[in-house]
Amino acid sequence: MSVTSLAVRSRLAVQSVRSISGLRVPAACGGKGRLRNHLGISNGNIETLNAKDATDLDKDLMSVGAFSLDQLMELAGLSVSQAVYKVHPPEKGQRVLVAVGPGNNGGDGLVAARHLWHYGYQPTIFYPKQSKNELYQRLSEQLKNLNVPFTDDFEKALKETDHVVDSIFGFSFSGEVREPFAAVITALENTKVPVTAVDAPSSWSIEDGPPDSGPGAKFHPEYLISLTAPKPLVSHFRGRHFVGGRFLPPSVAEKYNLDIPDYKGVDQIVEVPAGENAKPQKV
Repeated sequence: MSVTSLAVRSRLAVQSVRSISGLRVPAACGGKGRLRNHLGISNGNIETLNAKDATDLDKDLMSVGAFSLDQLMELAGLSVSQAVYKVHPPEKGQRVLVAVGPGNNGGDGLVAARHLWHYGYQPTIFYPKQSKNELYQRLSEQLKNLNVPFTDDFEKALKETDHVVDSIFGFSFSGEVREPFAAVITALENTKVPVTAVDAPSSWSIEDGPPDSGPGAKFHPEYLISLTAPKPLVSHFRGRHFVGGRFLPPSVAEKYNLDIPDYKGVDQIVEVPAGENAKPQKV
């Protein structure tokens, strides 16, 4: 999903990437809630977590954490909406096209679209593989109640938007990209419209980044919002990178040896390094 992404059952599953200043260190890492003395993005590190362990963390959040799936999806979508507002405020253009996939990543996009509408944007939804699950149907109905349009013509909508949210595939994606999403991802590769990817650029491997060939091989969105914590693919990412996960209980963070970013004020997101400043390194 993306909804909550990320976890690590043991330190052998943890990887490191460089980080910015102000990360709280869990007690398991030598300090409970204290701030590391980072001086810039070239110092310190922040863990990245693989897909398998992310699933385990989701289960913990919904068991010992007492969260429901729709709560986690709401929090994830809120983080996505704040990232869009940060990089593309309404004065840059209010039209936002949200590309929605069939799973939890798509649900995050639906939630984000609702928040964006309330911020003053004009979202449009491309949702070709609509789920029959009751949760997703409610999320769609909430948007229809706001008169948010749904479209079947992605290429036409792409020509008429100011920003795109890619919530097609998340951390659990693997295998071949099939239609209608292959054509969508190819269009995103070629567009000049800025794109914010949710948890992972669609088609990317969580471990290895973009595919060697086919749809997504040249897909490099301008922005990425990692949910709960970054994934190893961020070492291949060259744009602005945010983490959204201001709901992770300290006990869960300590269990999985996760850094909790120093979120400011009421922000649900924080900007962290990626790309050349965030090269994973096994520990």
